[in-house]
Amino acid sequence: MVEIELDGKKVEVLEGSMVMHAAEKAGTYIPHFCYHKKLSIAANCRMCLVDVEKAPKPMPACATPVTQGMIVRTKSEKAIKAQQGVMEFLLINHPLDCPICDQGGECQLQDLAVGYGAGKSRYTEEKRVVFHKNVGPLVSMEEMSRCIHCTRCVRFGQEIAGQMELGMAHRGEHSEIQTFVGRTVDSELSGNMIDICPVGALTSKPFRYSARTWELSRRKSVSPHDSTGANLIVQVKGNQVMRVVPLENEDVNECWIADRDRFSYEALNSDARLTQPMIKQGGQWKEVDWSVALEYVAKGLQGIKSQHGAASIAALGSAHSTVEELHLLASLVRGLGSENIDHRLRHAAFDNVAEAGKAHWLGTPIASLSELDRAFVIGSFLRKDHPLFAQRLRQAARHGAQVLSLHASEDDWLLPVAARITAAPSAWVQELANVAAAIAESVGVQAPAAGQATAAAKAIATALLSGSRKAVLLGNAAAEHPQAASLLSLANWIAAQTGASVGYLTAAANTVGAQLVKAMPGQGGANAAEILGAKGARALLLLNTDPLLDAANPAAAAKALDAADMVVVLSPFKSGMDYADVLLPTAPFTETSGSFVNAEGRLQSFVGVVKPLGETRPGWKILRVLGNLLGLQGFGHESSEQVRAEALGVDADLSARLSNAGQAAVVFGQPAAIERIADLPIYATDALVRRASSLQLTTDARQSAVARVSKALWEQLGLAEGGRISVSQDGAGTAQLAAKLDAGLPANVVRVPAGLPETAALGAAFGSLTIAKV
Repeated sequence: MVEIELDGKKVEVLEGSMVMHAAEKAGTYIPHFCYHKKLSIAANCRMCLVDVEKAPKPMPACATPVTQGMIVRTKSEKAIKAQQGVMEFLLINHPLDCPICDQGGECQLQDLAVGYGAGKSRYTEEKRVVFHKNVGPLVSMEEMSRCIHCTRCVRFGQEIAGQMELGMAHRGEHSEIQTFVGRTVDSELSGNMIDICPVGALTSKPFRYSARTWELSRRKSVSPHDSTGANLIVQVKGNQVMRVVPLENEDVNECWIADRDRFSYEALNSDARLTQPMIKQGGQWKEVDWSVALEYVAKGLQGIKSQHGAASIAALGSAHSTVEELHLLASLVRGLGSENIDHRLRHAAFDNVAEAGKAHWLGTPIASLSELDRAFVIGSFLRKDHPLFAQRLRQAARHGAQVLSLHASEDDWLLPVAARITAAPSAWVQELANVAAAIAESVGVQAPAAGQATAAAKAIATALLSGSRKAVLLGNAAAEHPQAASLLSLANWIAAQTGASVGYLTAAANTVGAQLVKAMPGQGGANAAEILGAKGARALLLLNTDPLLDAANPAAAAKALDAADMVVVLSPFKSGMDYADVLLPTAPFTETSGSFVNAEGRLQSFVGVVKPLGETRPGWKILRVLGNLLGLQGFGHESSEQVRAEALGVDADLSARLSNAGQAAVVFGQPAAIERIADLPIYATDALVRRASSLQLTTDARQSAVARVSKALWEQLGLAEGGRISVSQDGAGTAQLAAKLDAGLPANVVRVPAGLPETAALGAAFGSLTIAKV
């Protein structure tokens, strides 16, 4: 530790720290623009000049290392004069457009100009003009004349997002921030550039010119998308969500959020919202009041139960729903005498469940991902499935961690991958057994399954046997895999031999919570594949899910929905109008109180930030009233807090209820001539992002309905750039998709996305395919 004197106070900081770090520790504010605690030091704004004793001139606090006994003054005449001089230079070219600037009211330059700016400029020359750039639907670069060249956005791209999409071109007064050769900004974290811009150069394109910052109420919430559980500040004006920004939480999302967390709010105000209960009569939809709709559902369920038995009733709930909603949905179905309840719509197999009363989870705190030495990621489209987890692993890699991969795709995770095995999904168990065999050979123990210590397996084994902090992480595709139980069994053995933790990245905001509230079939109950397959259901309740987009086999789901006597959809949107009989408008996360349990098992509760739109009602209230109408016991809750306490216990300490134990017998997959690997595009994961107009204009969304073909199959079919292929599956429909060459795929694999209307006619996500050139 080094001790310095800062404005007369003694401060101790680590050796190698900068004066700025000492000031932060002492609670002393030093004005700055380019410095950001999460980014590297650039020292190019010079606003943080301070007076260091014995130094001949003011020094930048962000780039001046501390030395023992150093004396620093931040408020001396010398420091203030230097800071005022820098401010004068910064304002020479800055446009006088505060009255129309979106950043007005939350602009660092505006705030500091009040304290350090002169009342009158000595410069009379014409201000420079920088032409605007169109960089996509999310980030606006319309007023780049405001840019002060702090390069925060450039460093964010390089260091946090992992791709340098912005850079500084030219020199002197001609310098400007721009994209390379006119490209768009396509990072899934790009919206964070808006937050860190200290002036109004980068602003939110969807929010632009819609409200003044001082008109907005700020309310805390939690993201309903991926399993990070990112903390949000939802900004509201006139009972309408206007903007979403991050709420800093170092243990969860730090100070970042993904673009789908930030911009999905557009769906909340869209024309697709369902605002009144609706019943289909004679093939026509009619709006009705709540009492009519709920009595219709209650009588329908009672009639089907008496005629066909309780086992003919089933429910499917999305893991993007709250703990409270899923608990009451499960209670309702079980109260009727059925065990047909599930949230695992995308799973191909259902034998991979946690111990009774427990849930699969990340296996380590989220914050620890940034500090790993080794991370073995199995079956994950990491960047698009979990943008913020990918960002943490990127930070670990920047500090020397080795990231290892087993997958059917060689997606660019924007971080160095130390060792990689790329294999068809049916070969994943064998490849993992090979890694186990290589570890067994090195350690001198017996391997858990028949495998060969190949060169690729040895590379991963060697990496895992070194380092201290290690994790084996199973992605969404590994959790949904036909041999998911075998993958977990081998992952547990590998982790035990190498001293690593083992865990699931988990797909949705409440995947862990859905397991804890038992939104899964009990003894004799049907799972999601059976409910949406040959077994079917006479009455089906759908909570926040559309099986035609959310099921592992949408073609089979379509048949099951058509065969049902009554389908009740609880959704914020006009969803499933082709197959539903009743639509009940359910509040999205901004209009209801509730809780999510994220990947690390952290319970996070939130309240509604706006009133429900129209006749929309919170899902837990709808299910409670429905339970009362059906005469079921245990539906007397008066608040979501009461439901949560019943679902998870009053103290809600979940740590003892998290377990990834699994020692299933290892079963190897059966290869097919052509295998499908189905990724879920980042902006097709749930109902909100599908209806967020700006997200659907991004490059990720526009290029999602594409079949990626391996080099071997590309040449075999004689495909050329811009070609199309016809894709079909046994017993299912056919889809025609644009074809794209993907040299990173195994020879017999075609990557066909799930969750899109264009591929909804196809069958199983891990099925065999027939393809032909169009």
